[in-house]
Amino acid sequence: MDKKIYDFAAVGVGPFNLGLACLTHSIPDLNGIFLDKRPEFNWHPGMLMQDTTLQVPFLADHVTLADPTNPFSFLNYLKEQGRIYAFYIREQFKMLRNEYNQYCQWAIRQLPEVHFNTAVKNIEYDEAAQLYLLHGVTAAGEQLLLRARKLVLGTGTVPYVPANCRELMSKAIHSAHYLQHKHELQSQRSITIVGSGQSAAEIYYDLLQDIDTYGYSLHWITRSPRFYPLEYSKLTLEMTSPEYVDYFYNLPQAKRDDLLHHQKHLYKGINNDLIASIFDTIYAKKLVSDIDISLRTNADLREITHDETNGFRLTFFQEEQEKYYSHQTSGLVLATGYTHRIPDFMEPVLHKVQLDEKGRFAVNRNYTIDAAGSIFVQNAELHTHGFVTPDLGMGCYRNAWIIREMLGREVYPIEQRIAFQQFTVDADEETVPVQPHLI
Repeated sequence: MDKKIYDFAAVGVGPFNLGLACLTHSIPDLNGIFLDKRPEFNWHPGMLMQDTTLQVPFLADHVTLADPTNPFSFLNYLKEQGRIYAFYIREQFKMLRNEYNQYCQWAIRQLPEVHFNTAVKNIEYDEAAQLYLLHGVTAAGEQLLLRARKLVLGTGTVPYVPANCRELMSKAIHSAHYLQHKHELQSQRSITIVGSGQSAAEIYYDLLQDIDTYGYSLHWITRSPRFYPLEYSKLTLEMTSPEYVDYFYNLPQAKRDDLLHHQKHLYKGINNDLIASIFDTIYAKKLVSDIDISLRTNADLREITHDETNGFRLTFFQEEQEKYYSHQTSGLVLATGYTHRIPDFMEPVLHKVQLDEKGRFAVNRNYTIDAAGSIFVQNAELHTHGFVTPDLGMGCYRNAWIIREMLGREVYPIEQRIAFQQFTVDADEETVPVQPHLI
């Protein structure tokens, strides 16, 4: 047993908990440990295509928006790699996804408090000592027992597979695993991508490059009424702000859920440049080759079957025409996104956790999920804090909050207001509603 008592233990080392590790590394009176069951950090390895970029500027690294002088900044990483002038000359505000992945790995190599190959099996709470007991095991089979005053859950999301597709996932591919199966897909007669958003678009564009070489047909089918571009205007970007988080958090839960349904294009849309590249590539290829492609919207996947001879038979419902149709394909990629799941290791302490009527974490404004304020979450508060939750650009803001809550003092200044616009009605502005019969 590790007899050391940690101020906090963070489980899961994705970008947000990695940012927390970077920001707490130099705080002498805040001692944390970070655990991850994976053998190493690799951020969405199935989607690390050569030319794909983040959808946020490079300033949304692990530390800069909280502490621009921090040595774990992306610019410092570039300087150490001898690439800062090349990045400057490139004149691109968004870093490549592979570059971001390498930046994360560089930071981890300097953080002895981060441990991979360490799986947390269950967490208990010692009421007398007021400590969390984390039972874990390393890849070598070594049993661990760690003690911590607080927890930070950063276990991330898992690939979402629609219920009617789950029995066939040994045949189909989720977008999370695309690159591992790309060669296999390109050997098929036809490939269909089901889903919307950036991942679906990136896979479609990637497969378009070689369509005339391999001769497969390529189809993209989505339930969305159109291929939504990511909304990236400046006044919309102001919604990724502390003020909007406060505004969203104070709405009734039913209103929040409804808003999220209508705000999907604000965080799940497709980069405008990528949409243009897809169109331009199709246009150029059709000039010289009779490629077989299709793009279809308003299509709800209702049924799926598979046989070894014909592949997948998909039955869709065209929601505007209200008609069913079938689609045959040899290869199938489900770009159906990700979902949050409460980790099994939390079962012994779930009695301490606040859940809403839908079984989701009832996350407090300070990112805790228990009455005592001792369990924090990262990227599990979409339904309470809004669409900024998975945004890498708000990671520093959330981590600054978490650090302040743990220490009882502000280490990194937390902005209270950054937007020019106002989202709420002031108390002195509120009026009695006009009665309908008087209008």
